[in-house]
Amino acid sequence: MEDVIKVLLVDDHEMVRIGLAAVLGTEDGIEVVGEASNGAEGIRLAQLYRPDIVLMDLVMEGMDGIETTRRLLALYPDCKVIVLTSFLDDDKMYPVIEAGAFSYLLKTSRASEIAQAIRSAAKGQPILESQVASKIMHRFRQPKPAAALHESLTERELEVLCLIAEGKSNQDTADLLYIGIKTVKFHVTNILSKLGVEDRTQAAIYAFKNGLIK
Repeated sequence: MEDVIKVLLVDDHEMVRIGLAAVLGTEDGIEVVGEASNGAEGIRLAQLYRPDIVLMDLVMEGMDGIETTRRLLALYPDCKVIVLTSFLDDDKMYPVIEAGAFSYLLKTSRASEIAQAIRSAAKGQPILESQVASKIMHRFRQPKPAAALHESLTERELEVLCLIAEGKSNQDTADLLYIGIKTVKFHVTNILSKLGVEDRTQAAIYAFKNGLIK
């Protein structure tokens, strides 16, 4: 006989909790051990019942689902949090996943899908609602911004670039940095090449645009 999966409901809407409890109560091997109307109560009940799975709402008064998830998993790392929410906003979805949420479902999910997510989570198999999975895939498929060109410059080249932007001549730069004029010219050539600019004026403009000179 399989162990019963203990589930805690954390949602500030009473009708949602009643509906979930009624639906899950008909599922073999799943037992709703408690219902909490806010995050603080959810943590208290988790300490009391030690659930295997927590169905977590995100938007609640007081402690929201993100912070509740973070605190709950700090206390009980083996507990699996399944987010059940109406929201797909980036500022809610990604933080709660980073906080340790195991699965993410929308409240439009069918009862059978929620029950399956609970059973899968108990086996260590996360489930993401299709819209959630699409958003995550889209985010990570976005090309990463190219590194700023000046990041390839050496510390000395950055010093020379800043002096160029301040209008210093090669001789001024050599005197200020205590290096030879040939060395300055060598650095200037490298700077223009790395920044992909044609002359000192364009290099100076680059320095100002990228905040290298205040």
